[in-house]
Amino acid sequence: MTAQKDTLLIVDDIPANISVLFEFLNKENFKVLVAQDGKRAIEKAKYASPDLILMDVMMPGMNGFDACEALKNDEDTKDIPVIFMTALADTVDKVKGFSLGAADYITKPFQHEEVLARVRTHLQICRMQKEMANQAAELQVKNQQLEAFARTVAHDLKSPLNIVIGYADLLAADCQEQYPDSVDMLSQLKTIVQSGEKMVGIIDALLLLARTSKGNVDMQSVDMGSVVEQVMQHRLTNLLKDYDGTVHKPDNWPTVRAYAPWLEEVWANYLSNGLKYGGRPPKLELGATEVSDGVRFWVKDNGDGLSPEAKAKLFTPFTRLHEDRAEGHGLGLSIVQQVVEKLGGEVGVETELGQGSTFYFTLPQA
Repeated sequence: MTAQKDTLLIVDDIPANISVLFEFLNKENFKVLVAQDGKRAIEKAKYASPDLILMDVMMPGMNGFDACEALKNDEDTKDIPVIFMTALADTVDKVKGFSLGAADYITKPFQHEEVLARVRTHLQICRMQKEMANQAAELQVKNQQLEAFARTVAHDLKSPLNIVIGYADLLAADCQEQYPDSVDMLSQLKTIVQSGEKMVGIIDALLLLARTSKGNVDMQSVDMGSVVEQVMQHRLTNLLKDYDGTVHKPDNWPTVRAYAPWLEEVWANYLSNGLKYGGRPPKLELGATEVSDGVRFWVKDNGDGLSPEAKAKLFTPFTRLHEDRAEGHGLGLSIVQQVVEKLGGEVGVETELGQGSTFYFTLPQA
């Protein structure tokens, strides 16, 4: 099967120039079309859709600049690369051409090798851009399908999972009341409840990760003190009790521009990690420091600190650094990073072996 030829449109009012280019490019296996002024070039480009246009600058009537501007303002022809052909060496004219959307320049008298190199280069660039646009469109469709699938699966999993957790919790309560000596049975029922809650946490984490990579949220002024208090009271009560942890907070917090529900996830992850992997017992110190581009919020723990190798693995999805300590699914810090970057900030950690770790994130001030 013969490969389809690339189509070139030559626009020049001098027949001798057209003849030279037509003969040369035709021999190089291009399909060559011709127009002798800017107006006809526009008409021919609209119905023939050439892959590239070689446009003379100085033509009577509509010159090359005006024709190029008209082509770039038309939805049907705006993506066709235009190479200007000119004897002018004036930089001003070249700058004007590029400002109108020209892809390149070639100067007269023509050097066949130069013309061929520039034509092939811009045809290749154009093909790559089209391929990238097609791939981006396909990826967007696949992402939408994946998101819809994830929502459906999450809903279908969470509903029966919550039922399992609820009944196991009831059975554990009944077992403790009616069979106080059945330690093994009570322990097994509590394990079912804890495992179910961890599965729900994984589902919620995956959904949040998908949402943060999707779109924008309504940014508002947020009182960080209220966010931290909400997390402490509603999400960390049991963890604080289990690990006998203490948390020291500042009396006053700065106001930032962000999205409060996402900030709750950030603090919940940082604080739960500090309680699980801090010292024994864990002691956490929270704070906020003004920096040049906003505010840095931080959680300092009294743990063992991290080696440079371990530090390099942080914020990577599905990576766990403490396999022998607390259980987890390795999504927490990667979610923190995506959330904070979506809010216009950055994350990081300052750590040294034997000196504990300070996990931080920055946000723009309100």
